[in-house]
Amino acid sequence: MEPAHLRRAIEAGRATAAELGLGADDVTVVHDSDRVALRLLPCDVLARVAPVGQLAESEFEMEVARLLTDAGAPVAELDPRVAPRVHVRDGFAVSLWTYYEPLASPVAPAAYADAFRRHHAALRRTELAAAPHVTDRVAAALREVSDRRRSPDLPDTDRDFLRDTLRGLGAALGTGRTGEQLLHGEPHPGNLLHTRRGPLFVDLATCCRGPVEFDLAHAPEEVARHYAGADQDLVRRCRALNWALFSAWRWRRDDRMPDRDHWRAEGLRRVRDALGGWSAAT
Repeated sequence: MEPAHLRRAIEAGRATAAELGLGADDVTVVHDSDRVALRLLPCDVLARVAPVGQLAESEFEMEVARLLTDAGAPVAELDPRVAPRVHVRDGFAVSLWTYYEPLASPVAPAAYADAFRRHHAALRRTELAAAPHVTDRVAAALREVSDRRRSPDLPDTDRDFLRDTLRGLGAALGTGRTGEQLLHGEPHPGNLLHTRRGPLFVDLATCCRGPVEFDLAHAPEEVARHYAGADQDLVRRCRALNWALFSAWRWRRDDRMPDRDHWRAEGLRRVRDALGGWSAAT
């Protein structure tokens, strides 16, 4: 966030917690992007603060967290001291979560795969009619890539490449595939906390429907090899699709990712590397 916007977001998170009787004299920014995560002390709560335009997304994430906690999924939980609702304050949507102290070591591949198995099992026990399909995300990316007004800096050659890749790989994940289920949606290493309770998934607003291989493709490559029954070829294709989606977002006119120019070039390179010489349409 821009500094002035960030200051307002911090105050919105602090004031919301204080109003609910949670002491929040000390605030630490844990993560800063289009929305921020704040550790509030002495109450030791994690406040997630998003622009109010993301209110529906915040409410969806809270509903996913509630359902998955009840299903026994390895996910970060809402703060149990307050009612499970999103608070609107000064143009921000604020939700309050349990804070987990992260361990310094990364999650080992076998433990990552085990967390996936338990998470996917809980997702299969969960009913969430509002969850979109993976192909909805592909369609949104295609709209950005296909419209020069939305992505004016994208060179024509790269535009054609991204469009063809998204169409080809997206078609392979069309609705009706055997084994489709609810997924996390973006379970990359940044969204898996290593805690004393074990690995816990966070950022649950990306929940969608599709094959488990789409989730596995977000993790380090060796993780999928520990996940029994995974279609390794489909994991590879989904990894290329994930980078194509990432690249599409970076070329949006209004994208504000730090070091965006680097990631525009790097994203395209990663797509080509993941495709490895075969066509997205095959």
